[in-house]
Amino acid sequence: MFSPIKNTKVYEQVIEQIKDMINQGTLNKGDKLPSERDLVEQLQVSRASIREALRALEVIGLIECRQGEGNYIKSSFQDNLFEPLSIMFMLEGISPENILEFRKILEVEASGLAAKSITEEQLKELKEIMERFEKCEVEEINAAIDKEFHYKIAEFSDNVLIYNILRSVSILLDDFIKDTRKLIINDQGNKKELFSQHKKIYLAIEEHGSDAARKAMREHLDYTSKYTK
Repeated sequence: MFSPIKNTKVYEQVIEQIKDMINQGTLNKGDKLPSERDLVEQLQVSRASIREALRALEVIGLIECRQGEGNYIKSSFQDNLFEPLSIMFMLEGISPENILEFRKILEVEASGLAAKSITEEQLKELKEIMERFEKCEVEEINAAIDKEFHYKIAEFSDNVLIYNILRSVSILLDDFIKDTRKLIINDQGNKKELFSQHKKIYLAIEEHGSDAARKAMREHLDYTSKYTK
């Protein structure tokens, strides 16, 4: 279980012990943490330090406090940290070129993995997105569909790390996709080209062609790079 703490920055060490227990499998998603009183006794620290640690863990999205019930390890982490991370990278001054390089590293491989592991049900979902993409004439909606298409491919890669890392900078990617599309479709003919590229990615995934899917995604992102200078 827990070990007594005798050092400075006590609340940080409380956090480290809880993280270590998660890493070791002692604590799992949805598990209830010991009460504040029990944590005070086991860790031999003040209640103020325990509360400070719990507040920090709640802020970063690792635990949730249920009124009258106690503190629990979260059961779902899909929406945790995404906005704070995006804001942090904004403050770092991440450039469009940086974002595109990031997307190439993750999304090209995600496409190949999705082509290999995608299920029939997931293919139906991706096909439905493409059908909406083809029929919609409202650019604001198309930008949202574009984003959804890329996120779904990452999700269907069957690699939770790829999906969650991509989602962790969702605000940056959302703005990037929206702004880049505006530049691209200044020429009306480019709108058809964008759809054609997305369809090529979809068809490669539908045919379970990993290499073809990677190639199609890389070509699409290379095309996008012309409008990020």
